Amino acid sequence: MASKRGIVITAVILAGITGASFLAWLPGGVGGGASNQATFVISDHREYLDSVRNIHEVLAESTAIEFEMLLDGEITAAEYTRSSETTSTQTAMQISEFITSKPPEAWQESYILYGEALRSFNTYVAETQAVASLIEEGGLDGISDAQLRESLQRTESLISESDEYAKRSDAARPPA
Repeated sequence: MASKRGIVITAVILAGITGASFLAWLPGGVGGGASNQATFVISDHREYLDSVRNIHEVLAESTAIEFEMLLDGEITAAEYTRSSETTSTQTAMQISEFITSKPPEAWQESYILYGEALRSFNTYVAETQAVASLIEEGGLDGISDAQLRESLQRTESLISESDEYAKRSDAARPPA
């Protein structure tokens, strides 16, 4: 169990470092120009999308591990909520970058679909936070089996939806 916690802590630290590194790239940061709407400039669209996908996979894996730990009673609802808020913020930053990246026409469909994968993932994180909130209010024993089953079905549906959008994004990529 300690090794699981170590993996989660490492993943969260990695995600935090990755998220912090994106702050340097956010439009409108240092020196703010005349326009409020900046463009996130990308020179290699394939590499950028692969990078975002790798970050997304790390966030998804660490969230799944921590959510399982929450359900197993290995971490508290408050601990899970703090971690998932960081994940949600990082995901929102990636979505923002997608919106401002303005890919060429050949990449637009793939980017739009992967943006939807990120949105579905962020909704999944919000749903897991709702479960954590229920647990915090009444503990695992305070949640009815029907409530828990319904929430878990929603989380599974959202993560499947995110995965499906990611697959569709891959299929929409222009040939190399």
